[in-house]
Amino acid sequence: MRAYAGEVKVVVLGSFNMDLVMRAERLPRRGETVQGAFAMHLGGKGFNHAVAARRLGADVEILGRVGDDPFGRQFLDALDAAGIGRRGVTVDAGEGTGIASIVIESDGANTIIQAPRANRRLSPDDIAREDASFDDARVAMLQLETSMPAATAFARAARRAGALVLLNPAPAAPVPDELLAASDIIVANELEAETLTGAPADTVDAACEAARKLLDAGATAAVVTLGARGAVAVTRDERHHQPAPAVDAVDTVGAGDAFCAALAIRIGARAPLRDALTFAVTAGSLATMRHGAEPSMPFAHDVEAAMRTTKG
Repeated sequence: MRAYAGEVKVVVLGSFNMDLVMRAERLPRRGETVQGAFAMHLGGKGFNHAVAARRLGADVEILGRVGDDPFGRQFLDALDAAGIGRRGVTVDAGEGTGIASIVIESDGANTIIQAPRANRRLSPDDIAREDASFDDARVAMLQLETSMPAATAFARAARRAGALVLLNPAPAAPVPDELLAASDIIVANELEAETLTGAPADTVDAACEAARKLLDAGATAAVVTLGARGAVAVTRDERHHQPAPAVDAVDTVGAGDAFCAALAIRIGARAPLRDALTFAVTAGSLATMRHGAEPSMPFAHDVEAAMRTTKG
């Protein structure tokens, strides 16, 4: 295996949330106060997608909105430091940078409350002004943390440019038929798959059935992630289940984002679906081994080393 810098360009629909993280043994009951430890990390699914794709070797462009505030400036500096193209990131003078309040329990599980703020003000006009960002892109990645009109415009622009469109329908919400139809690859977790299909996706067989229903919406490939049980990938001709490697998980925030970026890069490099799924599951698993979203996004050499160890 190798990194794909210069070979795969990924354009990302950005979302930017400053993650305010509390770690505690358990969630408090209603009316109860539980003490814990605090940390703050750069996050947002779109930002995580971009950072992960860059660390895995892709050339990356990102479109989105941050506030005209200290959090927004931290995001812009981080994009520059990572070598991610940000000509499509607008500084919003009227709304602040997105914020996410995250509680992580002792087993690494998390609950999140999010205030999208500037992310929701991203518009189709913002996308239209950045057509050049899609030039030569192999894959375009998007999620649901911006406005739905912007997400639909992004998918359409990517399609016009000849890029494969990977939709991560998160956070879980109904998705317009036109956006589903404009997506080549849908990557959903159990809850997101159930939200879109109306059927449980909590076992390997149920996840495969949910994936088949997502194909009916227009996708050519559908993937359902199952946490510690790995993920399934389904097309009209293929069905794969890749178990996750055993790891000491400390924080699951961002694991799905690492998975999506890894899958996008391998598919963009025209790897077989099964190989792409294995690479993505490994990347997602590695992301659970460090605290924070952006800090946990793995590098290509980390994923390659883990895969060699697993094979050995």
